[in-house]
Amino acid sequence: GNVSYDPDNHEHMCLLRAEKVARIAKTIPDPDVFGNPEGGKLLVASWGGTYGAVTTAVERARQRGGKVSSVHLRYLNPFPTNFEALLARFDKILVPELNLGQLSLLLRGQFPHEFVGLNKVQGQPFKVEEIEAKIEELL
Repeated sequence: GNVSYDPDNHEHMCLLRAEKVARIAKTIPDPDVFGNPEGGKLLVASWGGTYGAVTTAVERARQRGGKVSSVHLRYLNPFPTNFEALLARFDKILVPELNLGQLSLLLRGQFPHEFVGLNKVQGQPFKVEEIEAKIEELL
């Protein structure tokens, strides 16, 4: 129960904790893709309170013939084990966030893909039209 200030032990424990977190990914279910899970021009990756606006915007864009799909993340650390393969099936990934882009930073730090942030920090939720406009711009 004593605190260890040994640098080698500290490093060992940090690596051990990171490995335990990585193992959790095996228990995380694969996220569902709304649209075409095989891939396309654009994937909209959402999390938290953006789900409804994103899903509606993607649905409307798809009705107009847009090659766009969406995925709603529930786990961010670690990400689902299939997430890298899922991202690779799309040309671009749009990440609408009601903050300054924390998820975009996590994604850019871990995955070698093109992420486009759509950030809103006004204390209001996204309007469907805001996300639709960005989808149309990227398509």
